[in-house]
Amino acid sequence: MATLTIRLDDKLDRELARLAKRRKRTKSDLAREMLRRRLLVEKFEEARRRIVPHAEKAGYLTDEDVFRDIS
Repeated sequence: MATLTIRLDDKLDRELARLAKRRKRTKSDLAREMLRRRLLVEKFEEARRRIVPHAEKAGYLTDEDVFRDIS
């Protein structure tokens, strides 16, 4: 397992510490979970950026267009 050192301002550190205490987890556990989630969001957004032009070319401009064809 690799180690990453980051600096947090006091307010962010306090918020993370409070959340860790409420969830009975370490700050490191929460930071790892948050990074994983953010990385998934970034992957999703990148896939969406690549897919949207193709979808628009096929006539899918809204969510309703997609739902209409898959429902």
